[in-house]
Amino acid sequence: MTSTELLGITGSTGRLGGRVARRLAAAGVAQRLLVRDPARAPQLPGAQAQAITYADTPAVRAALTGVSTLFMVSGTESPDRVTAHRGFVDAAVAAGVRHVVYVSFAGAAPDATFTHARDHWHTEQHLRGSGPAFTFLRDNLYADFLPGLAGDDGVIRGPAGDGQVAAVTQDDIAEVAEVVLRDPAAHAGATYDLTGPQALTLDQVAATLTAVTGREVTYHRETMAEARASRAGYGAPDWEVEAWISTYTAIAAGELAQVSSAVADLTGHPATSLEQLLRAKD
Repeated sequence: MTSTELLGITGSTGRLGGRVARRLAAAGVAQRLLVRDPARAPQLPGAQAQAITYADTPAVRAALTGVSTLFMVSGTESPDRVTAHRGFVDAAVAAGVRHVVYVSFAGAAPDATFTHARDHWHTEQHLRGSGPAFTFLRDNLYADFLPGLAGDDGVIRGPAGDGQVAAVTQDDIAEVAEVVLRDPAAHAGATYDLTGPQALTLDQVAATLTAVTGREVTYHRETMAEARASRAGYGAPDWEVEAWISTYTAIAAGELAQVSSAVADLTGHPATSLEQLLRAKD
């Protein structure tokens, strides 16, 4: 990027987008933070916040005018998320954005087991046909979230069977994103599968959590009936419950087990393991 180009960053009030925005600010990169509530945006040198929602296409177009490259974190999960994504992309194109770096998901496909991965595939397809250059960061499950899978009783419950997950840390994703955003032309048209250094079963995840934290964690292989029953009390709509459960069934189907070298290739250091992540937080 040249010093006069401006990056647009979505999701800066969240865990991943915030990490990316902070890394770019530390590198002296000018950025426009696109957020629902500017008061919640991180206060960073060289960054200005502007209020948008993905569905408000006139506001998106105005906010993205002058932005050359856009870092697009997916919108709030909902039945009409793909429609919102398409409108957002179209507004970005109308504003003159030349390159979109989209945070997608591992195994994105129209028939992916994980229901939200289907949304990511449809968004990717829309970007492919919209005109600007694109780069897709297909993240595996966040390793940072694995400790939260265990309930108050220390049990991880889900219908994942003996499947494996190559979970990736948010810090590794953010570092990859910084590399791509600082030289987007070098990554035009690329799709990067971002994973941890190894694939683990949920038994192995539980054993790692136990060994590092000292809290006993176990994994219970739920049946589909058990999975639906154990989540019924949250009062969530059916589509959301199915999405939660399909996180586990995608693991069971082997769709999250592939280990990629992309983190190491792009950052110059090995991907962070779950054990390393947990020990760093001690």
